[in-house]
Amino acid sequence: MDLTELLEIAEKERAESKPVRIRCCMAAGCLSSGSISVKESLEKVTKEAGLADKVEVCGVGCMGLCCQGPLVQVDNLVENNSSTLLYEKITPENSASIVASLNGGEVKVQAGDITESFFTKQLPIVLENSGKVDPERIESYIAAEGYQALYHVLREMTPSEVTEAITRSGLRGRGGAGYPTGIKWATVAKAKGERKYVICNADEGDPGAFMDRSVLESDPHRVLEGMAIAAYAVGATQGYIYIRAEYPIAINRLQIAIRQAQRLGLLGSHIFDSPFDFKIDIRIGAGAYVCGEETALMASIEGKRGTPRPRPPYPAQSGLWGFPTLINNVETFANVPWIIRKGADMFASIGTEKSKGTKVFALAGKIRNTGLIEVPMGTTLRQIVEEMGGGVPDGGTAKAVQTGGPSGGCIPAFAFDTPVDYESLAQLGSIMGSGGMIVMDETTNMVDVARFFMEFCMDESCGKCIPCRVGTVQLYQLLSKIREGKASLVDLELLEELCDMVKHTSLCGLGQSAPNPVFSTLQYFRDEYLALIHETTDNAGF
Repeated sequence: MDLTELLEIAEKERAESKPVRIRCCMAAGCLSSGSISVKESLEKVTKEAGLADKVEVCGVGCMGLCCQGPLVQVDNLVENNSSTLLYEKITPENSASIVASLNGGEVKVQAGDITESFFTKQLPIVLENSGKVDPERIESYIAAEGYQALYHVLREMTPSEVTEAITRSGLRGRGGAGYPTGIKWATVAKAKGERKYVICNADEGDPGAFMDRSVLESDPHRVLEGMAIAAYAVGATQGYIYIRAEYPIAINRLQIAIRQAQRLGLLGSHIFDSPFDFKIDIRIGAGAYVCGEETALMASIEGKRGTPRPRPPYPAQSGLWGFPTLINNVETFANVPWIIRKGADMFASIGTEKSKGTKVFALAGKIRNTGLIEVPMGTTLRQIVEEMGGGVPDGGTAKAVQTGGPSGGCIPAFAFDTPVDYESLAQLGSIMGSGGMIVMDETTNMVDVARFFMEFCMDESCGKCIPCRVGTVQLYQLLSKIREGKASLVDLELLEELCDMVKHTSLCGLGQSAPNPVFSTLQYFRDEYLALIHETTDNAGF
């Protein structure tokens, strides 16, 4: 495979495209609402109407507005009369009218306005192909400039130049910690070892989060390309994608994508006729939340129990089987091809001074428009919740936004003008996290919220260290006691002391961050705790 062959595939794909394209969302959210039947109905009606020569029905990935699925988008590219219409909540029964409208018939389903603020305020980089390419056809990805970035780095850049470009872009790890990606790559590149590994952490486990799943379901080749570029930069020849078994659609599409890339010589030996070899295998996790922690993840890949180990040594020096290992999450790798194609400076021009680029969020909870969004760093919470999300349904009022999953915090409504970036969220007692964003309204009890996340952390603790194994149980019991109106002020003091102990003495990030929802709710919604507290000190403690 060389560049000429790659461009020929892209040109052939574009030449065979039809003037009218009906895109049907085949991501998990729409599939659960019956989009397979919708797609089959559209194909049948198109054929019966004699439009198969000019109308193409194709399955694509996530279109973003998950609450309105199944979604169908019609791209009419007829010269001098091009248009795009997004149809919401389509059923097999009313899909026929969409096809009929192409022949001048009456359409009996409502078309949403795709210029609404939910879409226009987004800046797709990671999601630039989502909802557009067919995730099960490599030709569709290649036609969208796929694998051109990989060709460019292999034939025109040295590994150090690739790392320098990622460093200059300002890309930070999108898994939650926000560590500078270029520095991590440079560390692995400089590390000594007989072999090196690249791991994609797709063990997305935060409640309400579905960003990585959607990217893998919608644009799997993008992640493979990003991993291959990273492997070239750090000197690795083997990659692993660690993904939880609860994501069967993503797993299937990754398996298809890997086979297709291998068939075209875009993975394997002598990629693009260069000396570079790189192989990717999938490892399926059993769903343990702690395996999202990088040392536990590596232990699981090695066939051991997924429990964290102390650091240092860090994976960059001693990772998988003791060799230097680069670990980034799905969204981090998905940014890489765009940075190479468009330029590091272009990426660095987006966002804020310290938080460059965009961030993908899974918008959920008490919000009118739930779904997947990608916005420039620095976009305010108010813009996301009230403008893009459409606010709380039925005239309700947003009370707080929880970011960062069990490791994050609850941000009150008065702070909604805060820009979404790593530093600003940290100042509010929360974190960016992997990108879950859950909106709560005035009916939500914040003690319940804290108890919910503590119960999650308690259940998901691996049990290796005592502060997390025992402390999360005691914190959950105290929160339950408070919620039941049986606690005293002494219990509240004990709750805060235990939170501090668990945070500062736990082995890994799960335990260290488990108290964050409690800290933030105590900081901003302490009155809700006090309303449930008895003044007496009788029966305090356990």
